[in-house]
Amino acid sequence: MASTTIWSHPGTGTPCLLRQPVQLLALRGPDTLRFLHGQSSQDLAQAPPGAWRSTCCITPTARMRALAEVLVEEGGALLVIRAGEGLAVRQALDRVLFPADAVELGPLQEGVWLEPVGMAATEATAAAAEAAGGWRPEPGGGWWLGAALVQPAGAPLPAAFVGLPELDPWQVEFRRLRLGLPAAPGEINDATNPFEIGLADRVSLSKGCYVGQETLARLATYDGVKRQLRRWHAPVAAAADPDLAPPAPGTPLRTAAGERAGEISSCLELPDRSGWVGLALVRRAALAEIQLWSGTAADGAAPGDGIGGDGASGSPEAAETAGHGLEGANAACAPSGWRFDLSLPELFQEPPVGAGGQGAAAGSARPS
Repeated sequence: MASTTIWSHPGTGTPCLLRQPVQLLALRGPDTLRFLHGQSSQDLAQAPPGAWRSTCCITPTARMRALAEVLVEEGGALLVIRAGEGLAVRQALDRVLFPADAVELGPLQEGVWLEPVGMAATEATAAAAEAAGGWRPEPGGGWWLGAALVQPAGAPLPAAFVGLPELDPWQVEFRRLRLGLPAAPGEINDATNPFEIGLADRVSLSKGCYVGQETLARLATYDGVKRQLRRWHAPVAAAADPDLAPPAPGTPLRTAAGERAGEISSCLELPDRSGWVGLALVRRAALAEIQLWSGTAADGAAPGDGIGGDGASGSPEAAETAGHGLEGANAACAPSGWRFDLSLPELFQEPPVGAGGQGAAAGSARPS
């Protein structure tokens, strides 16, 4: 598969069923929304019953614990934990729950997220419009979020989904990487914040005081996000050494000049063994690069030599040269290791930049 089309899999328009495990945490009591408003990143205080809000569960220093959907109900709310450790979220909420708070935490329960994917564009648009910030009940048990359904584990499959072929685990993970959906432990951990991993739409900077608010406000005001999530494709044919160990989470990334550029957070081998794809956290100074490398620059290579140097970053000519190999003197300057072709994940939201910022990060990788 060519690097220019590796992420282009539009499908046939025939829906398949995406099935993913989630965890469910019910909160009951008149103070539920006030409590969740102060313990997550989204503005929840005035959300009416029937509202659906996407949020991040974060630490006091704005580090990621989990991604969650908040379904507002009469007299409480349901927290649907889509990624991250549900037990850690519940324990964190329990630690800050005071006797005066009129909130009761229910037990953590297993659930499932069901969603038809591969629909025609008009159907997908209609489903998105239908969601529009609200949920509706499923008579057989569960909660509809647009075209997706959240159910307790073991609930019967609704008639709308019966007969749909299910995506296999590889297809589910490839879709996650293509869209740039963060997951634990690679992108959701105690070293990442929502802005780094493309979740700015889940953060309110105007709702007042909440856990992690000071850190997030400072990051936005002073343009302080130092790295961003990018997806990558590493073709086997472009590897400098056929016996290289495969890419793995934690693998350091460098520019062609040997400068530190970030590290891999997730990876997946292509089924035809032609290469790997994944996600990486890329340092701000390297966001304009269209290619990064594992290992270091070749001996004697100077900044600007070979592929990805100052004169080549972001240029179509550099990508064309990289895709067809190097000859002669240029080969001596080629970096060692894997070559990672970068692009912007489809759902990545750019970090906000406030009044005290110095402008957006210098460039970004081109979407493929």
